[in-house]
Amino acid sequence: MTVFDELRGQDAVVTQLRRAAAGDGMTHAWLFTGPPGSGRSNAATAFAAALNCEQPDPAQRGCGQCHACRTILGETHPDVQHVRTEKVTITIDEARELVSTAGNHPASGRWRIIIVEDADRMAERTTNVLLKAIEEPTARTVWMLCAPSPADVLVTIRSRCRGVGLRLPAVDDVAALLVARDGVEPALAASAARMAQSHVGIARRLARDADARQRRLETVRFPLALKGITSAVLMAERLMSIATAEADSSNAERDATERAALLGSLGLEEGATVPPALRGQLKRLEEDQKRRGKRSVTDSLDRTLTDLLSFYRDVLILQVGATGSLVNEEIRADIEAFAADGTPEQTLARIDAVNLTRRRLVTSNVAPLLALEGMAAGLV
Repeated sequence: MTVFDELRGQDAVVTQLRRAAAGDGMTHAWLFTGPPGSGRSNAATAFAAALNCEQPDPAQRGCGQCHACRTILGETHPDVQHVRTEKVTITIDEARELVSTAGNHPASGRWRIIIVEDADRMAERTTNVLLKAIEEPTARTVWMLCAPSPADVLVTIRSRCRGVGLRLPAVDDVAALLVARDGVEPALAASAARMAQSHVGIARRLARDADARQRRLETVRFPLALKGITSAVLMAERLMSIATAEADSSNAERDATERAALLGSLGLEEGATVPPALRGQLKRLEEDQKRRGKRSVTDSLDRTLTDLLSFYRDVLILQVGATGSLVNEEIRADIEAFAADGTPEQTLARIDAVNLTRRRLVTSNVAPLLALEGMAAGLV
């Protein structure tokens, strides 16, 4: 086992990173790009482990067995910092703190590594704070930025980084990973990988959560019941409900764990009266969790709309006579009937309507339910 084993279907990337870890083509700044689910942050973490691996032979680094590899993969190594935001953007203060950290010498490894998983969530003025640190790094510091595409990062930043382009792995590769890593039954792994459209994280959730699979099936069947404005409004309300349920299910356990940890650090038990002097800390935690919950709903809505898009993608494939399997094979007969009752032009217009709503939810302050209602009306 090596740190690169989970990067299924990314042979060219693995070769590039292995060579750099061995000293061939190493540089101080890297930009990992690829569509959601391609494994950008996983690739960056694996590369960080290979760079600080304890194997004396450079060609063997990234063993996955030494203390450095295990702690970096577990995100507990003192020289590797992961930056991910629960907010809409990474703030300037957070960027300044990163620059300060980047100036420190490694505590135990060869390199101090900063992995920014949401580099596309930095405003231009925030990115400019990082520019000089990336342009003139300290001798043993490596920056690893992750974003969906090079265009999502300022040209002044990406011109100073070496690019690592990932692609979505094949469905079979994702299914094999679920079987090997998570012990998923092969047939379920193949189905989850297909429904997730090769997004590794979503495929894992679908394979492990029967309720998530049921919510997804409900989502992709919505267009079959759209007959008028009333049904469109009901569809929007239900889409909002599904996305909220998805977000709540992923956040509830984490929120409770964080609250228990904070109370424990304050010497309090759950249910005990919090002294006035300590209430500020608890309030800050609750505010952070509320902000995270808001972003989680937005992210969950985007995933829900991606599932909805898969229905229209399958319809379009049948309408234009393209070859290839359907994402939603479970409802093929329904999709065939829907496709026969419309035209490719109508389907493309519906795809555009869903994608427009996805952009509005991320880039504007529109009320999510209002955006969904407008979209659903356009899908009738």
